[in-house]
Amino acid sequence: GKMNGEHWYLYLTEPYTSLTPPATPTADSDDEVTQTKFIQLPDRSDLGMGPQDEASDETLEVLMTDLDEESAKQFYLDHATSVAEKRYSNFEKDDHVDVFSNGSDLEVDDVSSSQGSGILPAELTTEGHALGTVVSESCGLSDVYPKGKFPDSRIDAYLFTPCGFSANGVIPSPDGGKGTHYFTVHVTPEPHCSYASFETNVPHSRNGQTSAGIIQQVVNIFKPGRFTVTVFEAKPGVDGEWDADKEARYIERQAARRVSKGENVEGYKRVDRIVHDLHGYDLVFRYYERLDWKGGAPRLGEEVIA
Repeated sequence: GKMNGEHWYLYLTEPYTSLTPPATPTADSDDEVTQTKFIQLPDRSDLGMGPQDEASDETLEVLMTDLDEESAKQFYLDHATSVAEKRYSNFEKDDHVDVFSNGSDLEVDDVSSSQGSGILPAELTTEGHALGTVVSESCGLSDVYPKGKFPDSRIDAYLFTPCGFSANGVIPSPDGGKGTHYFTVHVTPEPHCSYASFETNVPHSRNGQTSAGIIQQVVNIFKPGRFTVTVFEAKPGVDGEWDADKEARYIERQAARRVSKGENVEGYKRVDRIVHDLHGYDLVFRYYERLDWKGGAPRLGEEVIA
């Protein structure tokens, strides 16, 4: 991105690059000499990645700032407790156990003893996994990769005091393959420094969704004033019998397809787009601003307009 605007740093190593730690101390040093060790980076073929795995090797990252204040309230403990109280009062015992399905903190006896007393279990009034699960379900995060499509998926969510949220999800391949993927979310909701991040390597080709659809779902949860998107995706292999011109045209079409994925996000305008052609991968960087966003205080590197 632009150095005087939203930008993102990328560090690369070439395949088979040898990495070393800092230089070994000189022989006359009093410190014990540290042996230099070399790290050999494996090729994707060395990792047992077949053609299908290689073609679906991708990582999507959405970095959001200036969150909508109403949306950000979902990630405060007081708000989550209110949501839990409403849900708690509307379900019978068995439903409670299912609703707070991640609630390793929430024991069945706690639910049973609290029914009819009008008092919530302590786990639903303090930070922890139980309220984290409530937030994950109520804000829509659990619907990004729904149980109906990914029955073996697991989400470990945690809500902090007085605010803040983290979640890590494990998504097994829905087609019964060996691949297991992840997504991770971190939220800082305070107005003066609001921030949320979403990252996943679940291949869109295997979940029946598009990158644009995932981005739209995530953005709808937080409604950020501005956000950046980065997409890493492996380039598909090509038949070795192709001539150079045919291969070049094919790669060009694939690159154009990747660039267009996730281009339009409802309610936002794209301000910047950069495409990098890396060894075996494409990287697409985009920066968006909400259509009604008025802008916030200048940050380091931004111009101050009088």
